[in-house]
Amino acid sequence: MAEVLSQSEIDELLRSISDGGATLEVDDSSQQGKGEKPAIPYDFARPQKVNKEQQRTLEIMYDSYCRSLSSFLSGYLRSAVSIEVISAEQVAFNEFSNALTNPCILSIVELLPLKGSIIFELSANIGYAIIDRILGGPGTGVKQIRDFSEIEKILLERVVSHMLTPLPEAWENVKEIRPRLSRIETNPQFGQIIPPTETTALITMSVKVGSVEGLMNFCLPITVIDPVLDRLYTKYWFATTRDDDDHDYTDDLQDKLETADVAISAVVGRTNIMVSDFVNLTVGDVLMLDSFTDADFEVRVGPLKKFYAKAGISRGRNAVQITKLIQREE
Repeated sequence: MAEVLSQSEIDELLRSISDGGATLEVDDSSQQGKGEKPAIPYDFARPQKVNKEQQRTLEIMYDSYCRSLSSFLSGYLRSAVSIEVISAEQVAFNEFSNALTNPCILSIVELLPLKGSIIFELSANIGYAIIDRILGGPGTGVKQIRDFSEIEKILLERVVSHMLTPLPEAWENVKEIRPRLSRIETNPQFGQIIPPTETTALITMSVKVGSVEGLMNFCLPITVIDPVLDRLYTKYWFATTRDDDDHDYTDDLQDKLETADVAISAVVGRTNIMVSDFVNLTVGDVLMLDSFTDADFEVRVGPLKKFYAKAGISRGRNAVQITKLIQREE
């Protein structure tokens, strides 16, 4: 049965119509006991194209990327590097671009085969610290913010290309991508790749290189990631890790291990000599080993001792015959 409006509500409706408005505020005090949820306002000028679950999936993806990138940069820069995701949200592109400082590091990146470009933004102080570490410095950056030189931009292009390497692994459950760096801009005015009102998904990360802290952002225009938006759900995300996929991965790993080349060496015996005796060795000299002719000797696979064997000849070639398998290195 439809709810009957009270007289005060009717007066409010007539008053809003006479004022040219179309908003009706209804007293919902009578509905509080019925368990109904309050109305949520919706902004038609800024439609919600990336819902909360999709934002959460992006956080999971880039959290995996942060772990891989932290490990890489720690070894590449020979310094402690920590990166973690702060948030994933939907914003208009002008909100992102207006918050940028000058100079900044804007990397225009293509996510092939997706059409269009995204922006990988790195704060200037982190860029200075990275360049300082690459050139052998302590990684403290600069005291006064300045524009990057041409040589520094070349170094940044090389570093950013390496930083994009772990990205396909983070995206593999959604889409196979091939990141390609198009160019680097240090002035935000030259990074306007989409209209200002275009909706984007913004993933913000905190970065710490040594003692220098800053931010890192991935700005993903909806026009670029629209073909894969329906895959940005945790249900789809975990569905890609089924047992069949795990089985295929195991088989592929086993095939690669079976065809891998390994070095095998037989240790006939050992001895110790003086350096002066070693440098004076000539043809015909005899070295006394610590083993006997009828004793088993070690067979190593790489650096590990795996078998015992005896010396022999097979088809006219020197050979060894395995006599015992070592389950664990002794």
